[in-house]
Amino acid sequence: MPTFIIPYVAQPEKAECPTMPTMTYRGTTALITGASAGLGEEFARQWAERGADVVLVARRLDRLETLAGTLERNHSITATPIDADLSRPGAGAALRAELDARGIAVQTLINNAGFGSHGAFLEQDPEQISRMIQVNIGAVADITRAFLPDLVSDGRGALVTVASTAAYQPTPAMAVYGATKAFVLSLTESLAYENRRSSLRVLAVSPGPVDTEFFDVVGNQDAAVGRVATPAQVVTATRRALERRSTPPSTVAGLGNRVSAVASRFAPRRVALAVAGRALKA
Repeated sequence: MPTFIIPYVAQPEKAECPTMPTMTYRGTTALITGASAGLGEEFARQWAERGADVVLVARRLDRLETLAGTLERNHSITATPIDADLSRPGAGAALRAELDARGIAVQTLINNAGFGSHGAFLEQDPEQISRMIQVNIGAVADITRAFLPDLVSDGRGALVTVASTAAYQPTPAMAVYGATKAFVLSLTESLAYENRRSSLRVLAVSPGPVDTEFFDVVGNQDAAVGRVATPAQVVTATRRALERRSTPPSTVAGLGNRVSAVASRFAPRRVALAVAGRALKA
């Protein structure tokens, strides 16, 4: 089997688009998945604070309606709650049809919905594995493809996907979750390059553990490796990355997490695997 060596090539800046505007919030609409709590709720709050209308997508409609009412009262924007089960195939087309029927055009897409589980792959529920792959991978790709043409043609907003520091190394005891986030990271960085000549900002953000309901779903705290951040810290870091003159294709939230991500990429694969296995109590 031949060995391929990829030479170092200086990465082109987003400035290849000579008319790159500043990040726009007011007068745009942001579609946010997983918006009923945690990071999704915080994304909605920070975008609404800056004048963006928001479309809030999740399964818990009651929470979405409460959040929508609060954002509209506090920020004089339009917030549209939509209940959707992203574990079902075809989520992107269904969501696009719903917004088209309501006459809502989207300039920013924030793919935040996702969940994980902890434990040996052999002991995982097969149905839960399938659902995780659909939500974390299938829905992200499906929804992105449904809305990307309009995002690119408008160019005022951003495409954001929430990956994870788990994307940077194998994750024993969270094997499927880590693999799904590696997909998200790779997909988003590739889309950033493919659309580098447009004014659309494309960014994958990789937080470490965040103080959300994520670990309630996982079932224990063994996956919380490293310092736990607040949703506000992660979303603020994401927003600041988007507001740079040249938005990077990906960013890791938190200095300690950035150091760990870089170290895992340069460490021998066997070493990175062993370190991750011990950290995650595999």
